[in-house]
Amino acid sequence: MNIPRSSFPRIVIIGGGFAGIALAKKLSKKEVQVVLLDKNNYHTFQPLLYQVSTGGLEPDSIAYPIRKILQDYPNFFFRMAKVQQVLHDEKVLVTNIGKLSYNYLVVAAGSETNFFGNFEIEKNAMAMKSIPQSLNLRSMILENFEQALLTDDLHERDALMNFVIVGGGPTGVELAGALAEIKKGILPKDYPDLDTRRAQINLIQSGDRILKEMSEEASIKAEDFLERLGVQIWKNTRVTGYDGKTVLTKTDLVFEAATLVWAAGVKGASIKGLDMEEVVVPGNRIKVNEFNQLIGYPEIFAIGDIACMHTDELPSGHPMMAQPAIQQGRHLGENLLNLIENKPMQPFIYEDKGSMATIGRNKAVADLKNYRFQGVFAWFVWMFVHLFFLIGFRNRMVVFVNWVYNYIRFDREARLIIRPYRRDYSLFRDRKKT
Repeated sequence: MNIPRSSFPRIVIIGGGFAGIALAKKLSKKEVQVVLLDKNNYHTFQPLLYQVSTGGLEPDSIAYPIRKILQDYPNFFFRMAKVQQVLHDEKVLVTNIGKLSYNYLVVAAGSETNFFGNFEIEKNAMAMKSIPQSLNLRSMILENFEQALLTDDLHERDALMNFVIVGGGPTGVELAGALAEIKKGILPKDYPDLDTRRAQINLIQSGDRILKEMSEEASIKAEDFLERLGVQIWKNTRVTGYDGKTVLTKTDLVFEAATLVWAAGVKGASIKGLDMEEVVVPGNRIKVNEFNQLIGYPEIFAIGDIACMHTDELPSGHPMMAQPAIQQGRHLGENLLNLIENKPMQPFIYEDKGSMATIGRNKAVADLKNYRFQGVFAWFVWMFVHLFFLIGFRNRMVVFVNWVYNYIRFDREARLIIRPYRRDYSLFRDRKKT
């Protein structure tokens, strides 16, 4: 990898997400050599991926070059690589571009979509965990409406305009709200020769309420907002299959839809060599102690979504969200420096700053540390927080200008089919409606 040898300890970070970037920043200008590995050369602001999928933002407004983030830091090296295996006995990483030794290894590989072993759904559903996936979804949505114009079969046309979103968490709720606003304000203008009123947006939740991680008050209000936008919410319903045209559930409920978005769960992005039974817990996460350290492997740490730190308050570990990842990254930076200097490490204590979700124009719910509120004010708070955590002045300005323009014009101008998503539309022909 052409990483120069150094007298400083080498800390290798796997992953350039919220946790990895926070850690790298904390270690900047310290007497350590930091090597960051990621399969992409950019950091993605994942909370806004749904806006890329629905044409509200272009992908470059929520992505930022990793090299630029850390370009002024001495002893920092970035390599675009896919980690294939960890040889922990040798303290060596095996990647697609070569091997790399380390003194300390930090796994911040993040998470990936969890299809819970249903390979049929995994094959045919759309995920939304990366920029390429979001662009695929955006193209597919637009292509479906283009195709709906070309068919004389009413059943096929309805299926092409029907959307099923599985998962009532923040991702599913925000995507459903965005699609509902597109149906209301944009589709009638873009497709005047298509009866877009027949388009359906279905949100399916396996539990008895959406946004189950938030307060019941927020859940009820979010459901009210969505229903007013025309979203159909199906609770206590579990999806069991999807062959690309028919959505099956555990009940007698069946949907004919060309688009199924899977937002029902995530799991840790596992790495060979760290997948031992004594290390991995349900959800494919890596079990760590209070210092984010793998038990039995003192030189290996895990932070962010992939790390599971059991506590009395959080028996299933910290939520797989940006704030725990950022806080763990910053805290581990201090602990690694303490470890190198033979000072005692300090246990990680998570400060829950709350959670938020936006449902659409002037509609959001917020559960902050000491306050709970919904509506317009929550929507403004949501926008401010997301702008604040975006990396880069340009990104903040571009997103802000886009939001202001979209708000004034009630428009989403990034509805472009840049990279067509190939789909076999013949699946929907000559099929009787169930």
